[in-house]
Amino acid sequence: MGQMKALLDWEGTSLINYQVSTLLDAGIAEVIIVLGHEAAAIQAKVILRDRIRFVMNHAYKEGKTTSIKSGLNALDGASSEGVMFLNVDQPRTTDTIAMLMECHNDSSAQITIPTYKQKGGHPIIFDSNLIPELLCVKEETFGLKHITDAYSKQTQRLEVADPSVLWDLNTPDQYNKVHYK
Repeated sequence: MGQMKALLDWEGTSLINYQVSTLLDAGIAEVIIVLGHEAAAIQAKVILRDRIRFVMNHAYKEGKTTSIKSGLNALDGASSEGVMFLNVDQPRTTDTIAMLMECHNDSSAQITIPTYKQKGGHPIIFDSNLIPELLCVKEETFGLKHITDAYSKQTQRLEVADPSVLWDLNTPDQYNKVHYK
């Protein structure tokens, strides 16, 4: 991207603050922000609110799975319904997050994946009983994909009318394409 994604402008605030707000406003019980590269600079820009917590991933250079494990290890065991994963470069709306949570909680699915035009997106919600398996994800087995493949028959794929579930802002072109619509 050429700059810190978390601090990119998004709807009048930074991307990280937008994400935290939409998650909390959707009813997420707790947002665990896993920090790695430039952790102090990012943490200093986050608007502090109840129900957010910071966790440091000292092994962030080893891949995304280390951040997943850092976040999961920070759970206090109170999560009874599920765990949602959302990267900072995947901005989603409050309504979409709330709908996904409601549909997941009302189902017996182990995993809920939003789709747009039948293409899988994010955030993905995992039932809390999958945490032991999630703690074993590896880069070599493509992280969460290994779990979603193993539980494909117990996965709810929820078609949504929100194309943002497919957004992943990895390049300036991807960011500009959706940010300046």
